[in-house]
Amino acid sequence: MERLQKVIAQAGITSRRKAEQMIVDGRVRVNGKVVKELGTKVSSKDVVSVDEVKVESEEKVYFVINKPSGCLSANRDEEGKDRTLVIDYLKNAGVKERIFPVGRLDYDTTGVLLLTNDGDFANSLMHPRYEVNKTYLARVKGIPQKHELTPLKKGVDIGGFKTAPAKVKVVRVDKKHNSALIELVIHEGKYHQVKRMFESIGYPVKKLRRDRYAFIDVQGITPGDFRPLKPHEVKQLVHLSTHGPDYLNR
Repeated sequence: MERLQKVIAQAGITSRRKAEQMIVDGRVRVNGKVVKELGTKVSSKDVVSVDEVKVESEEKVYFVINKPSGCLSANRDEEGKDRTLVIDYLKNAGVKERIFPVGRLDYDTTGVLLLTNDGDFANSLMHPRYEVNKTYLARVKGIPQKHELTPLKKGVDIGGFKTAPAKVKVVRVDKKHNSALIELVIHEGKYHQVKRMFESIGYPVKKLRRDRYAFIDVQGITPGDFRPLKPHEVKQLVHLSTHGPDYLNR
């Protein structure tokens, strides 16, 4: 017997955390009956469905996409505006598995985004306990002095949440356009976190790109294109999400 949310996650529907919300929202049925109890356990003989679609296990797949601007890191447009979804790029290229993004990038943010149908894999990568680093390149309005970036290194309040200490450095300045390109490394993933961090020190983000997710980048991949993760990359990410950032230094 397995917990219902785990069965849904292992089937590649979504992460375990989101599966729990689906259950609470009444979107899950067991043997035809709506189940809203998170502690519910099911066996292999039970028929589980989400949004009236039967849950069936499928081979686990793992991808990295160079997310372009102007698409949602989601499996559906919650606002019903029929905007482009990041999964559309993979579906249109023939990926048939029920994949979903590992975390989210804002609609106008570009760069590295992982996708999978392995809910446990996604959930462990996103858990802040294991401090999986994400590296961003932010084009900000204005040219901050070194001391003005110090608060980011110590952690800043972004509205009811204090961020963990970040790594930050100025990559390039553009005096002509009064802007700077800054690299920021964080392991959290709060809503609009990077933008809110820079706003807190008075330097709003004009353009944002995720350059790396742990050690994964999108060099050689044009915006909208993707590639499967290599087996050794998946293995490293699994170990990283289990043992924390020190794993790669061993």
